[in-house]
Amino acid sequence: MPTDDRGQDERVTGLVLAGGQGRRMGSVDKGLALLQGRPLVRHAIERFAPQVDELLINANRNIERYEALGYPVVTDRIAGFAGPLAGLHAGLARAAHPLLATVPCDSPFLPADLVARLRHALDAQAADLAVARTHDQPHPVFALVRRNVLPHLERFLAGGGRKIDAWYASLATIEVRFDDESEAFRNINTAAELEAAGG
Repeated sequence: MPTDDRGQDERVTGLVLAGGQGRRMGSVDKGLALLQGRPLVRHAIERFAPQVDELLINANRNIERYEALGYPVVTDRIAGFAGPLAGLHAGLARAAHPLLATVPCDSPFLPADLVARLRHALDAQAADLAVARTHDQPHPVFALVRRNVLPHLERFLAGGGRKIDAWYASLATIEVRFDDESEAFRNINTAAELEAAGG
């Protein structure tokens, strides 16, 4: 089990996950799909960046376009679009700070107090990882994790693990309720959802 490093500088690295294949949107790069004339990833960054001390973007396509947003881009170290755990792995390996917060690129309305509430619960419960939940729905890619879980994640991935829920279940994980902000977790998965959101 990871050891506690809370005595270190407790600043937070933020990671925007934009490394997927966008299958439900016709395999387009979802982070670059336009909502109200701006890429979805830009909307997410504008809400997320003020909550963290450093921001990274995880992307596996259109790297130069993501770099043009002004933040470092990290690519998966595991081949084959292995899912959000591969992005988390890349972010943990690059993070400068002891805590890493993650959000998806396709959630332009994410809560402005996401990191603060996750962090309060993480510290209160001395957990490895805090994850958002609304009503009966967990949101596994809205999370705050301690960087020192990286070796644990590497072992999980090396053993063929890819399911984010299975990895979370192997850690001291706390769910944090955001029932009061359930609409903030609305994400854009399809062209129809993008149009409905004002795309």
